[in-house]
Amino acid sequence: MKKQSLIKASLILGIAGIVARFFGLFFRWPLIMLIGDEGVGYYQMSYPLYMFFVAMASGVPVAISKMISEKKAKGDIEGIFVIVKESTFLMMMLGIGTTIILFFFAKPIIRFVQWDMKSYYALLGISFAPFVISIMTIYRGFFQGLQNMTPSGVSQILEQLGRVVIGVGLAIFLLPKGIEFAAGGAAFGAAAGGVIGASYLYEKYKKVKKEMWNKRVKSNPEVLTSILRIALPISLGATVGTIMSLIDSILVPQKLMQSGVTSEMATVLYAQLTGKANVITNIPLTLSMALGTALIPIIAENYIMNRRKDVQDKVQLSIKLSMLIAMPCTLGLYFLAGPIMMIIFPGKYDGILILKYLSISVPFIIITQTTTSIMQGIGHYIRPIINLFIGCIVKVVLTYLLVAIPEINIYGAVIASIAAYIIATILNMISIKRKLKLSLNVTQTFIKPIIASIVMIIISLFSYYFVYNKTVSNTYSCLIAIFLGIIIYGILILILRIFSIDDIKNRIVKN
Repeated sequence: MKKQSLIKASLILGIAGIVARFFGLFFRWPLIMLIGDEGVGYYQMSYPLYMFFVAMASGVPVAISKMISEKKAKGDIEGIFVIVKESTFLMMMLGIGTTIILFFFAKPIIRFVQWDMKSYYALLGISFAPFVISIMTIYRGFFQGLQNMTPSGVSQILEQLGRVVIGVGLAIFLLPKGIEFAAGGAAFGAAAGGVIGASYLYEKYKKVKKEMWNKRVKSNPEVLTSILRIALPISLGATVGTIMSLIDSILVPQKLMQSGVTSEMATVLYAQLTGKANVITNIPLTLSMALGTALIPIIAENYIMNRRKDVQDKVQLSIKLSMLIAMPCTLGLYFLAGPIMMIIFPGKYDGILILKYLSISVPFIIITQTTTSIMQGIGHYIRPIINLFIGCIVKVVLTYLLVAIPEINIYGAVIASIAAYIIATILNMISIKRKLKLSLNVTQTFIKPIIASIVMIIISLFSYYFVYNKTVSNTYSCLIAIFLGIIIYGILILILRIFSIDDIKNRIVKN
């Protein structure tokens, strides 16, 4: 199977991720129109628990991809499929166990975290997802380890498409019973989409296995131990990030009520933060997550083969790509927050200022994700966990102190998130410089992407207001401004020689 370069692999996963997010917006639009901010609030309250499972499971595909990449570099084909066999047993146990806990203990969980009992059906609906998602992560890790991101990308799109069609369909069907039932139907869409994505990946896996190794694979408990040794710290790190969301789901509504708002308004404000602003800021994060996913097996292969110069080159490239993704997205979301919100949530666009300020966190989240992947690729799993945990503590303290202040309220949660990721970014960068003796080209990596982004947003804003004055259409004005901004940004990348045309040909067209 042909390997893909870092940029090409990142592009495949990034484009697939954006398409999946686009389908996700088709999920959000009718959902908000059907059940409003209150219903989305019930849905979002259950979501952090689901994401907590995803975080717990996230270390396994990373471990699989890293170990498979190393086995392939050494020519050990049988070892690749031993890894798949052992990880399947592990994920089956984890997925089934989580589904049983969420399904049978939904009400005690809700009472313990003091959520509104109307979120019960959403938690029940989403409880089926962990089992399905656990199977899907195995095959994604397999293909990522072979440095072929296409199957993972396609499965993301299929998963999201199934979630939209089935989730929204169930929400419409159950709406006459009540908003809380509709939220439960929407939540079940995550499991339905997972079945579709997992089925596709399994069929692709069977074909590849037949080509690569058509013999019986024996069990090897030592491989399972190796998977756990890599996966546990990575999962713990991802869990820390998810705990930040879980803490928000518990702490933010409580502190909002202390600031003087009603329980219903607290749910609405929480929905604007998590169901609107977070959804939009997660779109650029899709690209950085794709970069991180592609980066780990490539770094791992070069590191285990002792190609230190290649490791340093890939690290430099990945941080530069992170800045190229982060800066235009941050400025675009900050200055076009209103127009973007009005397009995505027409008639229900409350929360513009939340999006505007939350966009400031984007570059720090992206750099944190990328640097975490770098450290995982070279086998340093604990340090990024500690760094993120320190950020998490800061977030909890600031959320606790700021959200209860009436003049700040929901914006306290935004400030806390920004501060947490600034700290994690700084600590990760210090760790990488120490581990790899890395010296970054500041001009190429940071200054030029910032200059290109500033010029881009100035032209985009001018375009927006010019077209709006002619058409009085926010949709046309915003879409033209974004499209023009992308073109201008691409041209500036070449003019400023952030990348040359030869770089693009060699890194993307060729492997």
